[in-house]
Amino acid sequence: MNTQSKFRLNDTNLQQLPSSFSVPNYDRKKVEAGIVHVGVGGFHRSHEAYYTDAYMNQTGDLNWGICGVGLRDADRKMKSILEQQDYLYTLIVKHPNGSIENQVIGCMTDFLLGCDEPNAVIQKMADASTKIVSLTITEGGYNFNPATNEFDFDNPDVIHDLANPYAPRLVFGFLTTALKLRMERGLPPFTVQSCDNIQHNGDVARKMLLAYSQKVDFDLAKWIEQEVPFPNAMVDRITPVTTAADMEYLGGEFNLQDEWPVTCEPFHQWIIEDKFSAGRPQWQKVGAQFVPDVTPYENMKIRLLNAGHSVLGILGSIHGFETIDESVQDPIFSQFLQLFMDSEVTPILPAVSGIDLDDYKQTLLERFANPNIKDHLTRICSESASKLATFLIPTINDNLQNNGDIQCATLVLAAWCYYSDKQTDRHNKVITIIDVMADELHVAAAKYSLNPDSFLELTSIFGDLSKNQEFLDIYRKQTRAIYADPNIKKHMQLILNRTSLAVS
Repeated sequence: MNTQSKFRLNDTNLQQLPSSFSVPNYDRKKVEAGIVHVGVGGFHRSHEAYYTDAYMNQTGDLNWGICGVGLRDADRKMKSILEQQDYLYTLIVKHPNGSIENQVIGCMTDFLLGCDEPNAVIQKMADASTKIVSLTITEGGYNFNPATNEFDFDNPDVIHDLANPYAPRLVFGFLTTALKLRMERGLPPFTVQSCDNIQHNGDVARKMLLAYSQKVDFDLAKWIEQEVPFPNAMVDRITPVTTAADMEYLGGEFNLQDEWPVTCEPFHQWIIEDKFSAGRPQWQKVGAQFVPDVTPYENMKIRLLNAGHSVLGILGSIHGFETIDESVQDPIFSQFLQLFMDSEVTPILPAVSGIDLDDYKQTLLERFANPNIKDHLTRICSESASKLATFLIPTINDNLQNNGDIQCATLVLAAWCYYSDKQTDRHNKVITIIDVMADELHVAAAKYSLNPDSFLELTSIFGDLSKNQEFLDIYRKQTRAIYADPNIKKHMQLILNRTSLAVS
């Protein structure tokens, strides 16, 4: 280990990095921020910012820098660290074979904090130089009622924003006021580009923004409806939460002090509908794919990758695993996931142009098994109420309508009931549950002994599944078995034994 004193990551110190580090080859002083991005977390920095930095390195087009925006006080730490580092950070790409690529990303130009300076954020969005406002605000940031899929006007922050258009708290208040200024100034609108892991993410952003803006100004809402593009996109790159070990690695190996690097896998994918109002980076030059309709690609990803994560996450948590790679490296878990993908998802997926599904599924198994990406099941299972309602339950519904198999997916829901009730693994070790509906889930699941179907009464998640007898028969049998014996591998093995994928 090198024992020299550490040097901070910033523009001045880039020259101290070894030649093995990739660093920006463009003049960062000449970068103009054409993109304002709301929600600067790990995924944005491993994905959209990665593509944008690669595009600048390849083409020298410096008109598409990114001005980061945080809306909450919790974003203050990110702002402070990035400011101290001249908005630079290290992307640590970990390959399955143990090799590591280290890259400094340099496309970010600034970071504004909406809770401190809301008008500065609004004016930056309204400025003629801003061509795209992109979002990674998680499912919860879209402020829709999961039971109705309509905008939640009862949210106290929404009530505040409607009364304080120049001091909003939520993203829709910022977008609405900024777009109103652009309309009044005769400027073209910016494109609203969702990069969130939501099906039809652009359509969701459009629906929510139109609902909010109609309460503010009907003429403005009409202009937004007619003029503002909201391209749908499919985004993909496994990006675990940054750990102290990631920072220690940079310090120990390179004497580099980076207080918030990002770790990710080598795989990345971005499929985007080509609908932009004022131009865009030519991200296709660095691996993005532009298509007329992203629907088949996002269906494939959501129902295979995202649902696959939940399958491994819920079942693995009960077994006592801590990370995704630990789960999928177990032969019963990997073959159970393969069975779920082959027998329950693939038959209901339409053909996807340019994609070989068998290759895609094999790639997923390899990605999940990457031993150098320690993606914790706590993160994977966070907000499972939203994830399972979106990623898994539609597959059950489709199979029920098409006489398909639902054994694997239903076992996950039965296990989720036990997980939400007991909140421990099979060894009685407490499981950390992060979910805005955690209390509701626990209360409903804890009634299992009195009512075996109590969990399913959360209709905002399960819809009408409790009315389907075929589903109920399987669900009741599986929950009884798990409550009697939480050895989850035993129940997975029983399902595998009915197929040629039996594990000896």
